[in-house]
Amino acid sequence: MDNNLKRSIILEHYQHPHHRGLVDDKSYIKANMNNESCIDELNVMVKEEDGILKDIRFDGEACALCISSASIMTDTLIGKKIEDVEKILTNFLNMATEKPYDEKLLEEAIVYNDVSKSPNREKCVLLSWWAIEKILNELKDKKHK
Repeated sequence: MDNNLKRSIILEHYQHPHHRGLVDDKSYIKANMNNESCIDELNVMVKEEDGILKDIRFDGEACALCISSASIMTDTLIGKKIEDVEKILTNFLNMATEKPYDEKLLEEAIVYNDVSKSPNREKCVLLSWWAIEKILNELKDKKHK
């Protein structure tokens, strides 16, 4: 993907983030994440029904990369089965850490395929994805109880 197109997609998601804004609904599972090396702090909420992520919301104070990544993440994961979300998450984390990944699974999130070249920005891009990982682990724990 062309670098100008990547920048354009990232900027669009930063200026007009999708699914931004939290809801007052106890059926959502929440995670608070922060990046100790900068100002990024995000709250992420997920509504899961019948093994499908029905909704993902986020809000917080964060940089352009963090906000855009969270926005793209919500678009990529909403409506997907948990098993598919886990595959996408694994591939995204692999991409960000220079491990083998299937780019077809990442949809628009592929715009971050060179984030590993800027280690100081890596956490910004990964923060919302780590929140999803934390929430998925919480969902697994609830099912095992």
